Amino acid sequence: MSTKLGCAAMALLATASAVHSAEPGTPPVPKAVSNLKGCWKGRGEVMGKPVTIGASAKLVVQDAILVLDVQSHAVADPKDIYSAHLIFGGTNKQPGAASDHVVGYWSDSLGGAFATSGQGEIRPDGFAMTYQYTDDAFVNHWRFLDDGLVWRIVARDGKGVEKPFASYSLHKTSCRTA
Repeated sequence: MSTKLGCAAMALLATASAVHSAEPGTPPVPKAVSNLKGCWKGRGEVMGKPVTIGASAKLVVQDAILVLDVQSHAVADPKDIYSAHLIFGGTNKQPGAASDHVVGYWSDSLGGAFATSGQGEIRPDGFAMTYQYTDDAFVNHWRFLDDGLVWRIVARDGKGVEKPFASYSLHKTSCRTA
């Protein structure tokens, strides 16, 4: 009886583990993107305005996608709050191969009119994502450093001219205090 119960318990544990892994053949979230997992805090500026920023990232849908939730507050006016929900996934469909391209989706507290999909690529020290809008593209550069993360956003016009839009310096923090 105890042998049957032990075998049943092992089978349940094995099944529970498998439930959390992605479907066979699912492109993995690239390592450069999954490095965002966890909680982050920092400072930066948006269009010249100083802000504080907090972010949390986790793998979802059987670890096939990474979601990042961000909230920033203007230093001069804590009621000036902005939030974003970003989604990232890998694209390489070859089993066991690393993905060098990323797809994503940007949605934020400005509403559905400003939500858009994005395309990106892995870089030696992080990754970059481009979100195309009607007039400009917004290019997000994510760069991991020994002591944290730099996230820089530039607006690129139709002629390819780039202007700084936002820049943040973040460090990992406990998710309980984030």
